[in-house]
Amino acid sequence: MTLATTPTRDREPCSSFALYHLLKWPVVNPLLRLYFRGRVYGAHNVPKRGAFVAVSNHASNADPPLLSCAIGRPVAFMAKEELFRTPVFREAIQLYGAYPVRRAKADRQAIETALAMLDRGWGTGVFLSGTRTSDGRIGNPKTGAALLAARANVPLVPVSLWGTQHILRGGLPRPAAITIRIGQPIAPPESTSRPDLQRATALCAERITELHQIGR
Repeated sequence: MTLATTPTRDREPCSSFALYHLLKWPVVNPLLRLYFRGRVYGAHNVPKRGAFVAVSNHASNADPPLLSCAIGRPVAFMAKEELFRTPVFREAIQLYGAYPVRRAKADRQAIETALAMLDRGWGTGVFLSGTRTSDGRIGNPKTGAALLAARANVPLVPVSLWGTQHILRGGLPRPAAITIRIGQPIAPPESTSRPDLQRATALCAERITELHQIGR
């Protein structure tokens, strides 16, 4: 099946972009750079405008804000629907890019909502393993990120998060040394056929693993 080009907006909403920087510079960036001694490489590889899928490994609940901070643009991630029950908090996290997903229906709903975010010009984050791993390595990569990229016709941006697995051990955030490496964009799959999605997924896993090994 050949892809039809899906036009997206030039970038995420201005209000979300403003809130992102309002939180990034006084809060998230100091935590990343000072408390976690974070180092970020390859930020120039992130598209300045237009939608993309940021695909990474996953070892900590702290990964979404740290990844978004390193990317330099807001990155939309799915979040469990329970977080959206408080009106003021719901509006704030939705403005920041979070979108609710019912865990019992996660696959279909997550895909459709993520596609809507991409259509609005957002960068959308997907963890390649689908869940956290204790050491941050990718064991069983899922094809969801490739499917999003194929259907929206947007690039995949591979990201390696190294050291985040040590942040929340013992209950409180620890000053673990973190390295985030962002690779060159990967073209979307040529189609949504299973072989094409699997090839793109394997390439993402390979790139992230290479970045991970550099960051050790």
